[in-house]
Amino acid sequence: MLRLITDFDGPIIDVSERYYRVYQFCLEKTRRPDQAVQELPKAEFWQLKRSRVPEKQIALNSGLDEPQAQEFAQLRRQTVHTEAYFNYDTLAPGAVDALLKIQQAGIDLAVMTMRRVRELDYAFKKYDLGRFFPENRCYCLSNDYVKTRDIEDKPLLMARALKELPPAADTWMVGDTEADITAAKNYGIKVIAVESGIRDRTQLELYYPDLIVKDFSTAVDLVLEAKHLV
Repeated sequence: MLRLITDFDGPIIDVSERYYRVYQFCLEKTRRPDQAVQELPKAEFWQLKRSRVPEKQIALNSGLDEPQAQEFAQLRRQTVHTEAYFNYDTLAPGAVDALLKIQQAGIDLAVMTMRRVRELDYAFKKYDLGRFFPENRCYCLSNDYVKTRDIEDKPLLMARALKELPPAADTWMVGDTEADITAAKNYGIKVIAVESGIRDRTQLELYYPDLIVKDFSTAVDLVLEAKHLV
C-alpha cells in the first residue's frame, strides 16, 4: 500500500488572504489616529512572510515604531487563528482535482496539520473536504492543545500517526514548511516541499526536502509516477 500524508494549509488551502487581512487589521489597530503608516501591498507582505521576516520587522517596515511593533506582533498572534478570519482562506488551485486523483488511484491518504479540530472541521465543511479524509486519517491538534513551536509539535503528530496507521509499503509527505520536512525526515519518510505555501524556495532548501515543487498537484503527479515505477 502506498500512503500520502499531506499538510493542509499551503498544499490544499491558500492562507495568504487571511494572513494579509490580519496584517491590515493589526496595523490599523496599532497605529495612532494621527500616525501616517505605509500599508504594504499584499504581494510584498506575502513575500516577507514567505522569507520568514519576523512580524516585528513587518510592522517596522509599515511605519510603526518599536513599542508598536511589539504590540502588533502580539495582536497578530492572538488574531490570526480566530474564527472570523478563517473565512478568508481559499482552496489552493488544483487541490481538489489532485485529491480526486489520489482517491481514484487507491492511495491511502492522511492529513497532518497544526490546525485544531474545530479549525479543520470548519474547512472540511466549507469546502466538502471530509470526503477525502476519514476521521482515522486526520491528525491535528485538540482544541485545548497548548502549542509550543510547529517544528516541535508536528513530529509528535507524525509519531502518533505512524503508531496508529496500518503499515504501508511506501510513504510520502507533502508540506510547505520546515515543520513538515522535519517531521518526515525524523522518521525516514520521503518529503516533497511545495512553494504554494508560507515558505519560499530559499527557506525550504535549508531543510533539505527530497524534492521542491510548485504546488500540491505537481507533488501528487510525482507520487503517482513513483507508484507506477514500483
